[in-house]
Amino acid sequence: MADVKKVATRDSYGNALVELGAEHDDFVVLDADLAAATKTGLFKSSYPDRFFDVGIAECNLMGVAAGIATTGRTAFASTFAMFAAGRAFEQVRNSIGYPHLNVKIGATHAGISVGEDGATHQCCEDIALMRTIPGMTVVNPSDDVEARAAVKAAYETDGPFYMRFGRLAVPVINDNPDYKFELGKGVLMREGKDVTIVATGLMVSAALEAAESLAAKGVDAEVINIHTIKPLDEEIILASAEKTGKVVTAEEHSVIGGLGSAVCDVLAEKRPTPVRKVGVNDTFGESGPALDLLAKYGLDAAGIEKAVLSF
Repeated sequence: MADVKKVATRDSYGNALVELGAEHDDFVVLDADLAAATKTGLFKSSYPDRFFDVGIAECNLMGVAAGIATTGRTAFASTFAMFAAGRAFEQVRNSIGYPHLNVKIGATHAGISVGEDGATHQCCEDIALMRTIPGMTVVNPSDDVEARAAVKAAYETDGPFYMRFGRLAVPVINDNPDYKFELGKGVLMREGKDVTIVATGLMVSAALEAAESLAAKGVDAEVINIHTIKPLDEEIILASAEKTGKVVTAEEHSVIGGLGSAVCDVLAEKRPTPVRKVGVNDTFGESGPALDLLAKYGLDAAGIEKAVLSF
């Protein structure tokens, strides 16, 4: 996929905010001294009167966003995933989730692909944390197209909303006229009969690559893109599992509490199916080039293929 256009979803987030700002003037954007990295600086340049930097104070970031939301405006609160979901969890839960406020959290730099920033900044627990908050929508887009659509969907959706964006440039795989983003609906990316690969985020493009390699080995893999992890599209997962009888989940997140756990919950209750999880296996990351780290931790096409063949 070397010749495919690649865009980091954090860039998509910044650009989508600017586009949304031109259409609506009833929302504000907040950041915690990371506007250059989260790309909210683009919004600041276009609409400085609607941008607020609270400094290196992520808990306060969520509190201020909640306060603004009580006035009737929508607030986009932006920082790294480690700080948004980790450091500020209590504020997100109690100040945003409990009163069901229109705060949209733009969490960038998620997962191992943060690279050289190392384990302290490579948040692989955020999906698990955000899934547990009642009423919280959780979206993990796979590319530029989905990331932009997610920002618009967040604005149009009532209540708290968590968006997960990455630092690494990833292939644009949904740039076609037939693609339609529907919140809570999975996307069938490739039909198959032997195994189902359920992927999210940057692992969707890796799953498609793995499926092509598997086809050469006589394994016909179905690939499903789950951009909305909560609410989860149970219907598409159950239907595919019934057809193939085997499921592999793939995520740039811990295998504990993320997409894999969500899929297993559904299958265990409604259609027991063998599952293999591809993700971070109960360990911290480390500093290094993003692509090298993804390969080391098995978060690439080769890792997915290995999991499929292990069946």
